[in-house]
Amino acid sequence: MSKATNTGNAVRHAIQSRRTVKKFKKEAVPTEQIIDLLDTAVWAPNHKLREPWRFVLFSGKGRKKLAEAIEAEMGEDNKFSANVLQVPSIMLVVMEEDPRQAIWDEDFAAVSALVQNFMLAAWSEEIGTFWVTKPFLYAPKFRKELGIKAGEKIIGMIYMGYPEVVPSPKERTPAKDKLTLFE
Repeated sequence: MSKATNTGNAVRHAIQSRRTVKKFKKEAVPTEQIIDLLDTAVWAPNHKLREPWRFVLFSGKGRKKLAEAIEAEMGEDNKFSANVLQVPSIMLVVMEEDPRQAIWDEDFAAVSALVQNFMLAAWSEEIGTFWVTKPFLYAPKFRKELGIKAGEKIIGMIYMGYPEVVPSPKERTPAKDKLTLFE
């Protein structure tokens, strides 16, 4: 079997075996390892190498800053701020927004590809992830607390850690069932 075939099988396996993990062990992923995974993720395709992304990482006691930002928006009596304190590491993925719609769309696609790259690279190192989007990511008080500027979009929060539970796979609709083909 050729090296290309082995690599292709490894990529397919990573894509098909990755799971969204919601229950993590308490042990945090080392920051150096997260940075190394990000250095892989930034190889996402992005038009003209604009690299329209940045990252905000919360780990250890730093998770309290994220909880406080959620509380600033939602009040202290909310389930989300307590939840983030239970996740070993959380990263916001932030996109620089371009006012030109075509470029905004390209950049959003690139940042989404980066997130997928990150999640697959993490999975290959036995790190689970969960891509989380919540309404408070758009909220002014939350954004101000974390230094998210006007003209930036939070693509999502990535929860990460070593899986305590790996969910079973769920069926996917075969692509041919959603394919329109003109030959």
